[in-house]
Amino acid sequence: MSTLTLVRDIEDGPTDAELEAVEAELPIVQAEVELLDVEISLLDQPSTAWSERRVRRVHREVLAARLKVANRARLCRLAANVPGVAR
Repeated sequence: MSTLTLVRDIEDGPTDAELEAVEAELPIVQAEVELLDVEISLLDQPSTAWSERRVRRVHREVLAARLKVANRARLCRLAANVPGVAR
């Protein structure tokens, strides 16, 4: 791929497929940002039962978001293989 091609791609912006891929993974990104925020807020505090529960709760939300996105992707792949099913 030449430099000219790369520059043209950047100027054209992301494709619809790229934007859909980013949007599909947005719940994971949001949950991971929330987890990071919680971990940062607890860095300079002593560990307590409450803080450990808070981290576990947010970590479960990250796992749930990953599962939701993976299931949605799996269903889309299955639907793409079934003739006559609208996407």
